[in-house]
Amino acid sequence: LVQALGVFFTNATLALAFNLTASGLLTAATALPGAVAMMASFTGMFIGQAVRTRMQPDVFRRWFLISMILLGIYLAGSALLKIHG
Repeated sequence: LVQALGVFFTNATLALAFNLTASGLLTAATALPGAVAMMASFTGMFIGQAVRTRMQPDVFRRWFLISMILLGIYLAGSALLKIHG
């Protein structure tokens, strides 16, 4: 599950970068913050792999899914606040 998500997010990021560059929306000014964000995400994936090796697979999967649900609730809530705020 985790490896599949990593592959999916990497492919989605590369496809997005290609399309944004082709349309002229990805410039040097916008690429630097994106590169910093990608470094942070790779650091998070490295930490996640290290934690995953130290936990039981079922426990890691449960906490991973809980964190994804909480992240989704946070993103949906912040979007709703922007719409109604």
